[in-house]
Amino acid sequence: MLCRFRRPHRAKRRPLRRGVRLVFVAVVAAAVLLADPPVVWAVATIPEVISNLRDYVVGLLAGLATLFLTFGGVRYLAAGGDPGEIEGAKRALKGAAIGYGLAILAPVIVLVLRHIVGLDGGSGQ
Repeated sequence: MLCRFRRPHRAKRRPLRRGVRLVFVAVVAAAVLLADPPVVWAVATIPEVISNLRDYVVGLLAGLATLFLTFGGVRYLAAGGDPGEIEGAKRALKGAAIGYGLAILAPVIVLVLRHIVGLDGGSGQ
């Protein structure tokens, strides 16, 4: 007896869902067909790899630190005097400070790694 009763709103959603799926498939197909050929990610020397790694790490750390800074600031403003929330906001702000500090120190760490590997002379080998 429960099978006889249909929900009318589900019948109305089916064409919409099919349309959304069709548009999604069309966009993905167009992106695949119009995409550039694959890029080969190859570098010639170890210093290039280290430099690229440094740039990636600095960008990642700075982005995460900015996210934590924003999150901590919003949490601090929304705390409303609650000591637990204020402590959580302070932890987020400390995490942001640590992230910015590591982003600043990343080039120094890369220089140390270059020295350990033996590339500190700048000869490009």
